[in-house]
Amino acid sequence: MLQFAEYAYQRPDLQAMEQEFGRHLEDFRSAGSAEEQAHALQAINGLRSGFETAANLAYIRHTMDTKDDFYKQEQDFIDEARPAFQSLVNPFYEALAASPFRRELESRFGRQLFALAETSLKTFSPEVVEDLQQENKLVSEYTQLVASAIVSFDGRELTLPELGPYLQSPDREIRRRASAAGYTFFSANEERFDELYDKLVQVRTGLARKLGFPSFTPLAYARLGRTDYDETMVARFREGVLNAIVPLASRLKERQRSRIGVDRLYYYDEGFLFPSGNAKPKGEPAWLVKQAEQMYGELSPETGAFFSFMAERGLLDLYSRPGKAAGGYCTYLPDFRSPFIYANCNGTAGDIQVLTHEAGHAYQVYCSGRLEVPEYHWPTMDAAEIHSMSMEFITYPWMELFFREDADKYRFSNLVSSLTFIPYGCAVDEYQHWIYAHPEASADQRKAAWREIERRYLPHRDYDDNEYLERGGFWQKQGHIFHTPFYYIDYTLAQLCAFQFWQLHTERPAEAWESYNRLCKLGGSLPFTELVTDAGLGSPFDPQVVSSVIGQIQVWLDGVDDKSL
Repeated sequence: MLQFAEYAYQRPDLQAMEQEFGRHLEDFRSAGSAEEQAHALQAINGLRSGFETAANLAYIRHTMDTKDDFYKQEQDFIDEARPAFQSLVNPFYEALAASPFRRELESRFGRQLFALAETSLKTFSPEVVEDLQQENKLVSEYTQLVASAIVSFDGRELTLPELGPYLQSPDREIRRRASAAGYTFFSANEERFDELYDKLVQVRTGLARKLGFPSFTPLAYARLGRTDYDETMVARFREGVLNAIVPLASRLKERQRSRIGVDRLYYYDEGFLFPSGNAKPKGEPAWLVKQAEQMYGELSPETGAFFSFMAERGLLDLYSRPGKAAGGYCTYLPDFRSPFIYANCNGTAGDIQVLTHEAGHAYQVYCSGRLEVPEYHWPTMDAAEIHSMSMEFITYPWMELFFREDADKYRFSNLVSSLTFIPYGCAVDEYQHWIYAHPEASADQRKAAWREIERRYLPHRDYDDNEYLERGGFWQKQGHIFHTPFYYIDYTLAQLCAFQFWQLHTERPAEAWESYNRLCKLGGSLPFTELVTDAGLGSPFDPQVVSSVIGQIQVWLDGVDDKSL
């Protein structure tokens, strides 16, 4: 059985790929039938899968140890190579969109491939290759900067994830000092973060204008494959969140303040949920994997086979360590048909949330990675987050495996945090719309805009005497703003869908699993709104759906005696 450590990395030979790609593309263009074009398409997809496998292997191993010089150099190479490889894919998309056999190909491969191809054509031209390379380099610099963070606290040298348990300490002074220590890194590097982001905004704005867009925002939507909704619909959704969810989130924060017994809920109190202490998993990452194997084995035969595949091949990296990049993610290695789960466990409840969340992504691509169209391996990011967030809820019945007597604490706090996250997610989205509508803004103006938006969506947040945060620095730690612009409203849209799976799984678990499993197998073969409909869910763009879903959540939360947990 081949282990992840044995997965061979080989730097892509772009010159050889270009020649082979060109031959297959000519075969596609000169084909006399849909069958011949399908054959050429399969050959092209094989090349694309090879490049993605190498690129993702380099990325995984670079983030696992950002101090590894070899994979740092390979990531630098991939940052340069990806736009060059995209320049090969672009003419293929042009030929695909113009195919005389389009109707037959759509019948075989689905309309979504063509919708994505036509959307992608708007996002690229040879004249922006250097801009894309520069963008990639700046994103990698941000990743490396955050990964370099070492904080002196409690007589130890800690990474930012390792600081996490102190942020949940029952001792309020420890929480305050730990929070201040973490933000000291960001405030000390504030000018560097400002410089990196300003360069990113200018590069993105410049390449958008080269491509004929009025600003980067519509280009970002096209990059994300949003073929079925626009900025206006998102703005209406955010307005609905302000009206329907922000007041409830504020009441939940007031319940927390009362529950933990403080006069004012400061930012460093928000991570402390219960006076008896937060729920914590009862073991280290290796133990968590063993518990997850049992959980997924009992959930369904399909998830049992999936998680055994992951665990037996070493396709999870959960330990936090110096030099490891922050955050968590799931990616896919198509040539090995292997998802990969990456996290930074720190002994808090977040370890289980991240594990189940990323396992939702991984299970989806484990199912749909077998589809012959690479565009269908993943759905667009908005739909992809349905699988991950729903998996957090679908696994609720097994939380005793991880938390023992604190399982109810976890379920309550996870549901609350899922709901209170939505306003924050909308704040991040509105901020990015503001940023790219004002690309000339100064660093101070950007921070002021963030603070104004933050006050509307998170009116409860009190930064006490932290001057860096009070000036509007919090957004600098939100990596998505740097590396995947506008990928954040996706979480909030998906959360409304996941809440519906939570309710259905509570009432009719077999029906919920059947619907969820079908959704995973569809992958990205349909756009977001059609996937939602196919899964039998109400659209988050429908205010009545939002009101109904949030009402059900409120009734459940109101029925919990959280002070007894």
